[in-house]
Amino acid sequence: PAEIESMLEVAETLGAQIVIFNGGTGISKRDSTYDTLAERLEKTLPGFGEIFRMLSWKEIGAAAMLSRAIAGTYNGMILIAVPGSPNAVELAWEKLIEPELAHLAWEVGR
Repeated sequence: PAEIESMLEVAETLGAQIVIFNGGTGISKRDSTYDTLAERLEKTLPGFGEIFRMLSWKEIGAAAMLSRAIAGTYNGMILIAVPGSPNAVELAWEKLIEPELAHLAWEVGR
């Protein structure tokens, strides 16, 4: 959680519009990214996690339920957290993040 807080401070200082976190979205004791971000989000984008799990289900089946991918707004930024596996990162980027990147940046900047 302290590392994530430091990253958020740096992102704010740099004027970032979108911050993507990789890993820490599972259910093990060491997975804290979801919990740390979830308590800070001002507005959530539930569809991000829902669609991510739906797309994951097509590839990995029922194990998709273990993902806690999340997205939302915080201090004028879009925060996105995806699982750490290379396949999950590729899926999230290609199917969800990259196609909406410009739109997300525009919306958060309005």
